[in-house]
Amino acid sequence: MNILLGTSAARGMGIGKAFLLPEAHDRVIPRHAITETEVVTEQKRFKDACTQIFNQIDANLKAKQQNDLQNVIFETYLLMLTDPVFIQEVNDGVSSQKMNVESILDEKTRQYADRLRNSGNDYLSERAQDIEDVFGRVMDVLLNFREFDIDLVPDGSVIVAKSMKTSDTVILSKRKIAGLVLTDGGLASHVAILAKSYGIPAVVGIMDVQKQIQNDQDVIVDGELGEVLINPDSATVTEYLIKIAAEEKYRIALKQFKDKPAVTNDGVKFKLNANIGTADEARLALEEGADGIGLFRTEFLMMDAIKKVTDEGGTFTASVSEEIQFQAYKQVLELMGEKPVTIRTLDCGGDKFVDCKDLPSMEEKNPLMGLRAIRMSLYAPKMFRSQLRALYRASIYGNLKIMLPLITDVSQVETVLGIAKGVQMSLKAEGIPFKPDVPIGIMVETAAAAIISDCLAKNSAFFSLGTNDLTQYTLGIDRENPQVTPYYNEFHLAVLRLIQNTIANARENGIPVSACGEMAGRKESVIILAGMGIRELSMSPKQIPIIKETLSRFSIKELENISSRSLY
Repeated sequence: MNILLGTSAARGMGIGKAFLLPEAHDRVIPRHAITETEVVTEQKRFKDACTQIFNQIDANLKAKQQNDLQNVIFETYLLMLTDPVFIQEVNDGVSSQKMNVESILDEKTRQYADRLRNSGNDYLSERAQDIEDVFGRVMDVLLNFREFDIDLVPDGSVIVAKSMKTSDTVILSKRKIAGLVLTDGGLASHVAILAKSYGIPAVVGIMDVQKQIQNDQDVIVDGELGEVLINPDSATVTEYLIKIAAEEKYRIALKQFKDKPAVTNDGVKFKLNANIGTADEARLALEEGADGIGLFRTEFLMMDAIKKVTDEGGTFTASVSEEIQFQAYKQVLELMGEKPVTIRTLDCGGDKFVDCKDLPSMEEKNPLMGLRAIRMSLYAPKMFRSQLRALYRASIYGNLKIMLPLITDVSQVETVLGIAKGVQMSLKAEGIPFKPDVPIGIMVETAAAAIISDCLAKNSAFFSLGTNDLTQYTLGIDRENPQVTPYYNEFHLAVLRLIQNTIANARENGIPVSACGEMAGRKESVIILAGMGIRELSMSPKQIPIIKETLSRFSIKELENISSRSLY
């Protein structure tokens, strides 16, 4: 038996025969000059190829055989295929450089993908693969190139590959796949997200995986430990079959917690909220028994809104964006009823693909340290006022809270409160109804915010701990860099003490404090946070029953004892 060590991308365990996806053949991209009379022909070939792929994806959507997550991915692909900026750049490249369309498409796809990967934004970095996927399919049409058909993968297989396209991963939902073993793929990639959604254990980050595993070898994928076991002996197989059966039994047992409150065994209640980005995810949150929405990310809603406007031949304006946002916020607030919905204002930066006159476009050497989140909003006040108007207009439809990201100074909060007051005065003058007392709180996700949380608490209605960035900024660790991943430690004493300081200052000033980072959705870290005094957590909807079950096994005294050992 041989054991390969990687990184867990989707938890769970699976046993099956290895099925190696063949390496994607490097396309030989023809590069040759064209005449002036051939320009229109090349541009038409590009348009026809995009249309063919668009129609294929659109047919999948209309077939309504996908879940909400798959639909979002397909809709994203359709937006990419009709992005007027990208299409114009390709067409302009053909006409100005007098080169065949394949060479220009290859050049532009690489440029866009590289910009996304270097954006400093985890989500945008992972979208580079989507750009390459969808326009790779366009390239295949242009080249009359047929790739391997993933539908040939037998049920019960463990798929082994260097990487997988998102479009291929979607197909896995219709098949019984035992596991995924990949070289490439980040934890925020669509491949990882879909694997989690489908309950397929996945391990990534294994170098030259196709050279270490052969077709039809027996393979165990351990998504809990991030291990892949090749040709396991009978005793090991039996051990894992027992584990898999226990895991299935556990999943069934979790269903009893769906409609129960989150409470410790000595009766202390917790609020478990959901992190979402769309109305569909809000529905899933209700299905999983969420007490509310603890984090509604608005940056991707904004990006989609801008794309839809530009796709119709216009340019982004505050009024268009305001209406689109208002409708989305209203939908979620109405869906959640009296349950609280915390909506975070725009948290973007380093995004060079938004065709928006109200947002600056500039190259930054370190976007994570640059013009992002609240800094971007204050730098682009027209866009920010538009978002606040949409939020206040939607406030009458539910229990709204507004949250500000990446706050580092009291003056930022004071400035936002002043802008919010101006927005309220404007709405009142226009006779537009709104709730004037919407709570405005902040995310504590930098050491600066945690250290001066006593000062920030005097101007904030609530705190929410963004533990991902708090850990990254405190330790100076890029959590997407595999070379330094071992140093990324949410349980580092410096991080825990900053959290402890924030909780203490929130209590001192009588404001609530919650957690909405990755720590809030993992059993081992929830135990620590609960012991430190956190009583409200926000997480992926699917994690809510798991955290309910975890809390039910402890008393507060036990949680406090466990937590105290981590702080000293």
